[in-house]
Formats: sequence, structure tokens, C-alpha cells
Amino acid sequence: MLFRIDSVATTLSSIRGATDRQTPVTHPMQRKDCSMNILEQARPQATPIPGVAHATWAGAADGLSQLSVWRQTLAPGAATPPHRHDCDEVVLCLQGHGEVHSEGQVRRFGADSTVALPAGRDHQIFNTGAMPMELIAAFAATPVGTHLPDGQPLELPWRT
Repeated sequence: MLFRIDSVATTLSSIRGATDRQTPVTHPMQRKDCSMNILEQARPQATPIPGVAHATWAGAADGLSQLSVWRQTLAPGAATPPHRHDCDEVVLCLQGHGEVHSEGQVRRFGADSTVALPAGRDHQIFNTGAMPMELIAAFAATPVGTHLPDGQPLELPWRT
């Protein structure tokens, strides 16, 4: 199907004009009690989990209601405990190589890879490389509910 540019521009202009006259729509989840924040990206610090350094970059303490962002470094040979979250998780690998073990499968990944983990899926991330593995994780909740595979809550040693 072909469109004429002048027809599309005229149509968009008329739609824009009609929209400008309407009452502004406010999303029901908008929060008027907090403002935008510029947050310093702290370097991950050692945690009680061997070989795992962590920094929470954004979450509920920063005015968010539906998102958490973490930065982690896993030392060579280190792993997260086996666990699952109450929300979706996306892990971006910035450096290094690893494996994610989930539901009997082992999947390898490396720098410039994204690991998508649906809510409720047991998983464990291993650094299989010779250098530290740098990760950024985004979660669709704050705080992030985390559980062991048997369903017991996993108390994390950092703010979620």
C-alpha cells in the first residue's frame, strides 16, 4: 500500500489538533510524590556470598515502584545461589563468560548477551571464565522477592 506524504502529514496534523483539545490523561500508576533522581552508579562491593560483589543501582529507596536495577561482579568460578524471583528478570552480561542453569538446562552466555528469566523460574548463574563476569540485572519489581528452590524466602544481604 502506498501513502502520499502530504496526505499523511495532513492526517497527523488533524489528529494532533483533536488530541490537543482533549483533557490530559493521567496514568493511574503515576506517582506525584516523587521526582526524577540522578543516581551515582556505585561499584559492586563484596557480599557474604563467596565471589559475588553487588550494588543496587535503583529500587524502592530511590522512588521506584515497579523496577529494580542491580550491578554484580562474579569472580572466576563463583556462582549465585540457586534461586527464583517473584518477577521477571533480565540479565545483561557486560564482560566475561558464564552459564545459567535452569529447569535442567544449561545455557552458555558471554559479553553482549542478554539472559531473560521469567518470574518463578529457578536458576543459578555461574562464572565459567578466567576473568570477573560483569552483570547488570533489571527486575520488574521492587523490592525483589527472592526464594530458594524449595520456596523458602532467600534473605539477600543487600537492599533490593
